[in-house]
Amino acid sequence: MKRIFYLLLTSVLLAHTVFAQVFVKNLRCENRIHPLGLDILNPRFSWQLVSEQRNIMQTAYEIRVVIQSGKSDNNEFWNSGKVMSSQSVYVPYTGSALESGVSYFWQVRVWDNRGKASPWSERAFWQMGLLQPSDWKAKWIESESAADTVNGPALRFRRKFSAGKKINSATVFITTHGMYDAFINGKKIGDAFLTPGWTSYNKRLQYQVYDVTALLNQGDNAIGVTLGSGWYRTNLAWNNNRNIYGKKLGLLFQLEIHYTDGSRETIISDPGWKTSDAGPIRVSEIYNGETDDARLEQPGWNTIGFNDGAWQPAVEKDIAKNNLVATYNEPVRKHEVFHPVRIFKTPKGEQVIDFGQNLVGWAQFRVNGKAGDELIVDHAEVLDKEGNFYTENLRAARARDIYILNGKGEEFFEPHFTFQGFRYIRIQGYPGEIKPEDISAVTLYSDMQPTGQFECSNPLLNQLQHNIQWGQRGNFLDVPTDCPQRDERLGWTGDAQAFSRTASYNMDVHNFFTKWLKDLAADQSPDGMVPFVIPNVLGPRSGGSAGWADASTIIPWNMWLAYGDAKILEDQYASMKAWVGFMQSHSKDYLWNTGFHFGDWLFYRPADDNDGRSAVTDKYFIAQCFFAHSTQLLLNAAKILNKPGDAELYADLLKHLKEAFLKEYVTSSGRLISGTQTAYVLALQFDMLPENLRAQAAQRLVSNIQDYNNHLTTGFLGTPYLCHVLSRFGYDTVAYKLLLQETYPSWLYPVKMGATTIWERWDGEKPDSSFQTPGMNSFNHYAYGAIGDWMYRNITGLDTYEEGAGYKKIRIRPHPGGNLSYAHASLETGYGKLDVLWKIADGKFILDVEIPANTTAGIYIPAATTENITENGKPLRDLKEISVARKEGDYILLQVGSGVYHFSADSMK
Repeated sequence: MKRIFYLLLTSVLLAHTVFAQVFVKNLRCENRIHPLGLDILNPRFSWQLVSEQRNIMQTAYEIRVVIQSGKSDNNEFWNSGKVMSSQSVYVPYTGSALESGVSYFWQVRVWDNRGKASPWSERAFWQMGLLQPSDWKAKWIESESAADTVNGPALRFRRKFSAGKKINSATVFITTHGMYDAFINGKKIGDAFLTPGWTSYNKRLQYQVYDVTALLNQGDNAIGVTLGSGWYRTNLAWNNNRNIYGKKLGLLFQLEIHYTDGSRETIISDPGWKTSDAGPIRVSEIYNGETDDARLEQPGWNTIGFNDGAWQPAVEKDIAKNNLVATYNEPVRKHEVFHPVRIFKTPKGEQVIDFGQNLVGWAQFRVNGKAGDELIVDHAEVLDKEGNFYTENLRAARARDIYILNGKGEEFFEPHFTFQGFRYIRIQGYPGEIKPEDISAVTLYSDMQPTGQFECSNPLLNQLQHNIQWGQRGNFLDVPTDCPQRDERLGWTGDAQAFSRTASYNMDVHNFFTKWLKDLAADQSPDGMVPFVIPNVLGPRSGGSAGWADASTIIPWNMWLAYGDAKILEDQYASMKAWVGFMQSHSKDYLWNTGFHFGDWLFYRPADDNDGRSAVTDKYFIAQCFFAHSTQLLLNAAKILNKPGDAELYADLLKHLKEAFLKEYVTSSGRLISGTQTAYVLALQFDMLPENLRAQAAQRLVSNIQDYNNHLTTGFLGTPYLCHVLSRFGYDTVAYKLLLQETYPSWLYPVKMGATTIWERWDGEKPDSSFQTPGMNSFNHYAYGAIGDWMYRNITGLDTYEEGAGYKKIRIRPHPGGNLSYAHASLETGYGKLDVLWKIADGKFILDVEIPANTTAGIYIPAATTENITENGKPLRDLKEISVARKEGDYILLQVGSGVYHFSADSMK
């Protein structure tokens, strides 16, 4: 009996120890898991603490790095020692210089605020890229084929080699002029598509790094690479704008093999490679689609036994490598697969398949037929009012894939170097009966980790959230495109800045925007002008528009708020300064009232506007507001980066800009010269008005909304801030009325019309099922999805304090309303899961909250007094781990640490 007692006691103590133990998980290096090919000389480490206890904070950490050396990987390369710090994200490596191509393994352990140390974490690793141009031994190679043109066939390159020893590891470094698919011994290298992605190629060409150890044989091996035109030279934008970065496809390939005996071998692209323009991909373009002729396939072309005697030798080209950079963001990968929800004939008799979701990617087929049978696949987002296939809004984009069968049994087809935006496909020439199991649509988008979720008791809002997320999926395809279907698909800066805060909630876009902002800085003109689109394919002086070019300041700031990474501000600071400098140089007496501006793009305008109902906002009014806003964000960045001189300079500039605004655009009574919703929203959001004029301005905004019968009239620039301004000035009820409005113009009107993504126009499809002008009518255009930011930060209240950016210091201030009975938001932060769920039931307001370890939170409970609040059934006075800060309006502010909490209070609604 005594022995049983001691065993039970030991078990209890052990369980308590495990319960009290802090663990470390989710190790990341440069915000990526096991990244390959870093060219950052001092990479940064992040990790998360896990504990079942409340109020857990990190007080110290220790990092150790070991290097793989021959047969041993236990040689300690660097140890940080015990560092007294609560920092657990973006902790920089500060050891000896790192070497090109070398793999490093790292672990971390932490100490908590109870003095306990965690066990060492599991090992993570990263591999360095090629840090100097001289590290590239490979040569650029091209084909001398006359068919190597933008409308010509895809090119193939191959090389045989022998690995004569037992292989320990093998790494490929590759980039191309054009897009590529690469293979070793017939197997695809990696799982990415549309590589090397889209950058400002002549200034920044990304290379990719792959571990190919498992693909190599000891003995004979074969490499094969297919190249297509891609963004490098295909037609982009309008007016036959092609060959923007170059006319010839090219390959740069370097394979580093490490043998178990410690020796190494390098296989490079050089004139020893063979190339051919014979193959099934006869043409492949972004807008117009791809034509594949399976009769021209050369079986085994990328394997050892293939006879390449008819192929031509590749040609070496002397091309500089100083524009090569590592890949910073996640690659484009395949994701969801959709199967037909309906196969039908239209009134015109055309064979159409509906996948039920407007998506971006391509269609896949399994088919049997005769040699020469031609399968034609067209893509569309919508059907017209008669139910026919509608492609007029694609403008000049053909959006057509053609597959020519070889007649040798079941065949599988999918494109390679194109993508389309579609819900419907029209099929011509399909041999036999179309069976649902033989056709699917696969999505393509950058492989960003999903981070945020939102749901509530209103199914229309849940569909709106669905549409927001699918708009982001479809348009975050290596760059933030405006739309994925027509002859555009460009990285419009205005759309990106408007949606960036919403984007950072739904997915981890830290690396995505880090990469894109580097291209923004690269394409920025010497005088600071920011192009309309990034990468810039519209010409050197196509830029400088207010609200568009301000992406250079707004997005870095929003990324700082979302991720708490000051490096993005540091990296973009020169670009931010240059843009503000551009506005200064084009201003007189602190007024920026020159140049071209898009204005409040696609604002509300009735078709037959006889009495001035169109919501036209003065463009120079807008420009002055964004001038001040960018200056404010630059001032904020200067303070964070400890640049007091700049902070003083831009504070003075900001003061003069607001004074000039008041003098030029505001009457003595506080009325604005433009009386639109957008005008009042921007003036209030950017604090353009003195305190004594703000309340009346907010009332004028509300009166305007009521004058339009509780409808919004804002365009791209006013919409992101509309509901935020209303909530800030105490008009939550009006914000909810706008959000829940179901008739045009509103967020829910497209939902009621059956939308599965966000539309470009408030009335892309009219109530009578006719369409807006086809020249500008995308049905997958994420900008108006910026309302998501208000839904997450106000309905559920999930937010971060600026002084604890990246959710180190969390703020939860829910705004119940809109007849919602519950709302739930969940966000994977850099510290772990943050979860908020409120519901109203039986006269009680219930709030369930999960706060990740190593963070703190201010929680606002809508309650009259603290006596009305309990946590897990206990009054607050009995809970030492929860402190009451103060009463703010209708809220009681509580301060808590990490943990799971269940609050209840008498409902005030």
